Amino acid sequence: MAGFRRLGLEEALALGPKWRHACHALLYAPDPGMLFRRIPLRYAVLMQMRFDGRLGFPGGYVELQDGSLEDGLNRELSEELGEAAAAFRVERADLRSSHAAASGPHFVAHFYAKRLTLEQLTAVERGAPYAKDHGLEVLGLVRVPLYTLQDGVGGLPAFLKNTFIGIAREQLLEALQDLGLLESGPVLKL
Repeated sequence: MAGFRRLGLEEALALGPKWRHACHALLYAPDPGMLFRRIPLRYAVLMQMRFDGRLGFPGGYVELQDGSLEDGLNRELSEELGEAAAAFRVERADLRSSHAAASGPHFVAHFYAKRLTLEQLTAVERGAPYAKDHGLEVLGLVRVPLYTLQDGVGGLPAFLKNTFIGIAREQLLEALQDLGLLESGPVLKL
């Protein structure tokens, strides 16, 4: 991931007080739905449109008073997603990776993935417009299309042409592969 170096959590936490820590979470749920009655959705994966027009994951900077990375992340999720985020808690076991900026501002990006039920995920989608940061830091939620249409462009390939913040695009692709959220091999073409 260009401009970032992967490191272990203990190494990241030992970097010292000049380093800020940002935590973000990919929220996903199994989805038995069918698009146009023929394209299996398999999973619903959430991302958000940020205030700067780029796609990213819910979360943000963790403050010292938060106590832990996960406490800070869960606070951010509540601010950005609303009351439905209280129905689940992102834990240390959900941590997927930590990456330190190789240059520029001293910050570490911690990335989590949390499996929800489809009911929890749709409650988040319904409640997000009422969250504290909606219309400010967060302009809206989007589901990632996990399929490729017959034209070979529509769906995930088109989605990946958007502009993402930092390493969010790489984190998305790595998580989709590692969590088995895509059909094995190339993206299923329907």
